[in-house]
Amino acid sequence: MSKNVIEIYTDGACSGNPGPGGWGAILRYKEREEQFRGGVPETTNNRMEMTAVIEALKFINQRDLKKAYSLQVYTDSKYVTQGVEEWLAGWKAKNWKTAGKKPVKNQDLWKEIDTLIQILRKKHDISFHWVRGHDGHPENERADALARSAIPAR
Repeated sequence: MSKNVIEIYTDGACSGNPGPGGWGAILRYKEREEQFRGGVPETTNNRMEMTAVIEALKFINQRDLKKAYSLQVYTDSKYVTQGVEEWLAGWKAKNWKTAGKKPVKNQDLWKEIDTLIQILRKKHDISFHWVRGHDGHPENERADALARSAIPAR
């Protein structure tokens, strides 16, 4: 029997890099949809991309869902998808150091993503998917608009 699917669309934006930034997330389950956004006065684009994922996963984690779900995370950030799928295990094994033995950038957010994934994977499947940004993908465009609208004015 197939699991129910929750689609998660995330994006981050920054006005200058670093500069003021925003993030946006859309969660969809069947016909139901939730949208979130937030911003900070000084950040980077990568941090906003990661924050969008964190906030979406936190929202799901706080719901104490009774059924198991397939959580499908869509992002236009290769940094996020590669980080989760390719680099995270190695960083942890090397005590949060890169292959070049330097500290992992955005380590605080990577640790938070890792913790949320570990918690959620006890009950749910989680998959990360890269989508090309600014290429007409409707939900990615909407997540981008949410992120841009949340950027604080300078």
